[in-house]
Formats: sequence, C-alpha cells, structure tokens
Amino acid sequence: MSIPVSSLLTNGEPPHSSERWKYLQRILETESPYSDELYQPGPEVIQAVAAAKILVIGAGGLGCEILKNLALSGFKDIHVIDMDTIDVSNLNRQFLFRQADVGKSKAEVAAAFVQRRVPDVKITPHNCKIQDFDEDFYMQFTLVVCGLDSIEARRWINATLVEMIDHEKPESLKPLVDGGTEGFKGQARVVLPSISSCIECQLSMHAPRAAVPLCTLATIPRQPQHCIEWAHIIAWEEHRKDDTLDTDDPEHITWLYTTALKRAEEFNISGVTYSMTQGVVKNIIPAIASTNAIIAAACTNEALKIASSCAPYLDNYMMYTGDSDGVGLYTYTFQAEKLPDCPVCGNMAKTVVIDPDTSLEDFLASLAERAEAQLKKPSIRTEAKTLYYQAPPSLEETTRPNLKKKLSELVADGEEVGVSDAAFAISFKFKLVYK
Repeated sequence: MSIPVSSLLTNGEPPHSSERWKYLQRILETESPYSDELYQPGPEVIQAVAAAKILVIGAGGLGCEILKNLALSGFKDIHVIDMDTIDVSNLNRQFLFRQADVGKSKAEVAAAFVQRRVPDVKITPHNCKIQDFDEDFYMQFTLVVCGLDSIEARRWINATLVEMIDHEKPESLKPLVDGGTEGFKGQARVVLPSISSCIECQLSMHAPRAAVPLCTLATIPRQPQHCIEWAHIIAWEEHRKDDTLDTDDPEHITWLYTTALKRAEEFNISGVTYSMTQGVVKNIIPAIASTNAIIAAACTNEALKIASSCAPYLDNYMMYTGDSDGVGLYTYTFQAEKLPDCPVCGNMAKTVVIDPDTSLEDFLASLAERAEAQLKKPSIRTEAKTLYYQAPPSLEETTRPNLKKKLSELVADGEEVGVSDAAFAISFKFKLVYK
C-alpha cells in the first residue's frame, strides 16, 4: 500500500493544513526534464526532504526569510545560529520580530515564531558564535545555509567545512548555500567543499572598502561621504577628544551629522543626511526587505534542489541587481573558478610580486587591503624561522624588531611564507617574488 503524500507533509496537522503543501507536492511528484536520470518523484523524495537536517547561520534580515522559506518547503529539522539580540532598528525588515522582542535573542525568537506558524517543524536555536562549535556539531547536518552580513564569518565556516572533508567518507561533504545582500544588490551561491570554487576562492569579489586619503578629507572633499569622514576622524578629535565616540548614541551621530553638513555647505556639496552619516560611521549598507526576500528565495530553492535532487543545483554563483533608478532588474549566473592557490581548498602558494625594499611592517599592513587576503592582525613565518607574531606578548616583543627590516633581509626571493590571523582557522601561503 502506498503512503499518501499529504500524510508525509502534514505529519499530524489538521487535514485542511495540507493545502499549505500543494505547490510543494506539485514539484516533488512531477517528472522533471532537468532532473537526474535516476530521479524518481514521489513519496521517497518528500521523505528525503523531511529527513534532511538543515543548519541556518544568521537570523537577521536574510536569515528570517530563509527560516520561513525552509519551514514552508517541507524541511522538518532546522537549527539556527545567531549571537545577536534584537534591536529596534531591526524591526522594519526582520519580520519575525516585534517591539516586545527587543533585547531578546534573535535565534530564539525567530525559531519560536516560525514554529508557531508551522507546528510540525522542529527549529532548534543556538544563541552563540559559530566558532563555539566543533566539527562534530557541523557533521550532523545535511547542508548549511548562510544568511550572514560578515565576510569573516563566511570565511570561517567555509574553511571549517573544507577541513571536515574525508574523501573516504562521502557523508563528510556538507554543501554550503550562501546568500548575501547589499542594498539593492544580492548574491546566492552553492559551494561543494573541496569540489567547487569555495568562498575563499571568490574573496576578491568582496574587496574591502577603499580608504579615503587623509589629505582629501582635510583639504578638498569631493563627496558627501568625505565630509562625514572628516567629521568622524578629524573634527571629533579636535573638538571632543575627551569623549569616546559611541556610534549607537543619537547625540553623537547628530553632532557628526551637523558638523559634516556645515563642512559640505562650505564646499557646495549636497547629499549629507543623518542616515548617510550613520551608514558611513558604522560602515552600514542599507538593507532592503525586498532584496532579502529574493535572495532568501534563491537560497531556499538551492537547498530544496540539493536535498531532493529534483533539479540541478546552481553552478555556482548568481548575482542580482534590483536597480533603484528605474532602469530595471538584472541577474547573471556564472561558474566561479576554483583557484589552485586558494589557501583553503587549493594546494599552491599564492604568488605576490613585491619590492624587496618593502619593510615587513608595510607588507603585513598591505595584507588588510589585498582583496585576496583581507587580514587584520597577521603573524608571519618562513619554514625556518618566525618573523613576527601578534601574540603572545612575549613573542610579539621578541619579533617586533623585524617589522622595520626589509623583506629582502628576512625572506629569499621566491621563498614561501606562512601567514596566520587569529580570526581565521587557516594558514595562508604566499610566495614572495621580488621585482
């Protein structure tokens, strides 16, 4: 006797609630011209989706949408990690939260809200950092879906999933579906650790924000952002150096805004606003609810395809632009290249061409600006010796004199160096070639 599909989906809910799943049933019970030859639609596929264990990282604007979508796509066992608490500024787009939730854990409130709406889904919240868990924790999941606003956190989970790979155990491969938004722009991608291009391979697409030269800020600003940076970096130090700047204090932001506005008027620059001041000072990119919804839908679609095999998953990067100037929407999908010198999934050192007279200190500082590195507190060593370590203090003091030395005094032309950063669980290999 065959098992009714509706019973697999409702799992004890009242009969009328099966209406919720009719569109999902239509997908998973229908032959697809795009699916694998061995794909057999029907109850077994639906059971596979229900049995999948999904980890969602992030319960913010994107994560709220992803949680809701997954729960309404037949997934029954979902975990969510987020270390943040709810702020009143989240309420305009993070729709699982209400005024009464301000100050509470995002993960816990989001999980409880979705479970009330979809009672047969079990959502387990974790109010902590992703770094608080070991490989055994991540090994239990079928796949991981990220809705993060941090490049550092993405790099950490990406490296962890790659490190977990045991080629003798296929179950150790945990697909990573990653989504991200910046205003009206967004991206979704699928990473098969050690097989496809990973997040570290694609790091140059997320280059750090270019610094504005101090001379431009101090003498001839050209953009409203320059006036705000001037108020933030120069004027505050001149007029309020005894006050510690609190970017969450409305009085402090108002002072920066009015100071920047006066500066802009002096140079006939328009466009300085209070919200722009907040964005520049806190390095915030405005979040748009509709962009979150579109990218979350794309991520959930990939999770469903991976768990059910009903269609080929993304190969491997989709970018989206919802132009706010009335030009229209644009989306493009392409295959990002797997780099042989990727520090996470590759096995070669990345070549860096550099002046041999560059000091070690300047080289380490440049690693923060390099799109392919973006390291904030790097330590460095060759195979034979330690050149500079940030910690412990005793080792930092011992190696500090090397910072003023030229690279040519410390490293041979063509020699490899290992660079580490406390923020990442990996070591970066660079081959220094002198020009």
